[in-house]
Amino acid sequence: MKPYTILGCIATMTLAYPGMDRVVREIKARDYGIEKRSPEMIGDLIDGASSATGSTIKSILQGEYAIARRSTYTAPGPIDSDECKKDTCCIWSYIASDMQNAFQDGSSCSDLARGAIRQGFHDAATWDKGSSYGGADGSLLLSDELSRSENAGLESIGDQTKSWFQKYRDHNITMADLIQAAAIVGVVSCPGGPRIRLFVGRQDNSQAGPTGMLPSAFADAQSLIDLFAAKTFSADDLVALVGAHTVAKQSTVDASRSGASEDSTPGTWDNKIYSETLDSGNKSILTFPSDKNLATYSQTSSQWNTFACTNGQSLWANASILFGIFQALLTLL
Repeated sequence: MKPYTILGCIATMTLAYPGMDRVVREIKARDYGIEKRSPEMIGDLIDGASSATGSTIKSILQGEYAIARRSTYTAPGPIDSDECKKDTCCIWSYIASDMQNAFQDGSSCSDLARGAIRQGFHDAATWDKGSSYGGADGSLLLSDELSRSENAGLESIGDQTKSWFQKYRDHNITMADLIQAAAIVGVVSCPGGPRIRLFVGRQDNSQAGPTGMLPSAFADAQSLIDLFAAKTFSADDLVALVGAHTVAKQSTVDASRSGASEDSTPGTWDNKIYSETLDSGNKSILTFPSDKNLATYSQTSSQWNTFACTNGQSLWANASILFGIFQALLTLL
């Protein structure tokens, strides 16, 4: 991994859903303990931070707020104006607005939105502490990486993201940033989804990322724990991150049930994935074996059940922080 300067841009616009301010307040009262998180630092954060934005990223990794403050960004001018060109956030406000139109489907989030969330992870997760390259570098769409079997189902969002890249590439953006911006807008386009802070400044790489870095839907729990530990995430972090499956629809785990969701509310960012994974009587959803393994494994079942309980939705608000932490980490990869 090569450290480089990151520009911080928080182009929040008006993507928040009612109640997120309450969720943020509840984070301080949670059992999860993000405040005590002591992650392993990587890159130039090991010896400190090389910029103000780097310091912010380090703080997020250690548990500070990763949620964008409740404010509305207003572009200083038209997309091609000098005022817009001088403001890093300006172009991203136009891009996010474009994405939002594609990612919202009435009162729900669209298939493109859920694809964008998965795409952001698949581009970034081709990295671990032993890798000299890979990560959130745009290689998923700049190389032949998308043709790998583990990326099946991402073709539609891949094509759409490439289209956006062609539309905006003359405005000094990178594919790496575009993929992660799409993931963030995808999350917040789902009712209940948090507004995660967006950092831009990633460098593109047309070299396909390392293989064997993505989790399998059939993996046993310990293999998943080891895989994410190599990416500096704990077992509890993993359980929180897997909650993103709440908006997932599968097409390759069981081809005979293409389009089946993993919980009963795939258009909403909620915690039903946890309780419904434990409920083997629900035949209308498709539970990944890997999720079931995490839900019942000795090292992860307690955290899984915490998120599945009656007040699990507010407790899973921690995932808002985790996704922000993950986004901050992706900035460095």
